[in-house]
Amino acid sequence: MSYSFLEAKAKLEALCAYQERCQYEMNQKLISWDFLEEQRNQLIADLISNNFINEERFASAFVSGKFRIKKWGKNKIKSHLRMKQISDYSIERGMNEIDPDEYWKTILELIEKKAKDLSTKKGDHWVKRAKIYTFLLSRGFESDLVSDAIKESNI
Repeated sequence: MSYSFLEAKAKLEALCAYQERCQYEMNQKLISWDFLEEQRNQLIADLISNNFINEERFASAFVSGKFRIKKWGKNKIKSHLRMKQISDYSIERGMNEIDPDEYWKTILELIEKKAKDLSTKKGDHWVKRAKIYTFLLSRGFESDLVSDAIKESNI
């Protein structure tokens, strides 16, 4: 697809107004539209100066959505933000959106939900715990917190 400079600017502004975006995503979009590096840099600088792109705001929205809606843990969220080339400073600011009590409660809720989903044959106690542990690690929760939560939930 081929857009003029002004068409691309308008299209990017509309994308950013609809949903929080990061610089990396907008750069990838411009690459797919065959824009040269100089033009991409100019368009992205314009988006930043007009506050269409704000890395800290993006990180906060990303963290909030992935934790509250998708129930991701901090490790997975940080990993995905790094893939989007978000700075460590902005990642840490975004991670402050997660309330520690709500985080703990979410881990416990996920343990309960996963325990109900797993079959309960006699003697499978440790297998069940291992499956829950692996599940929560894959969701990006920290291993020490997961271990403590499993112990507390008496699964």
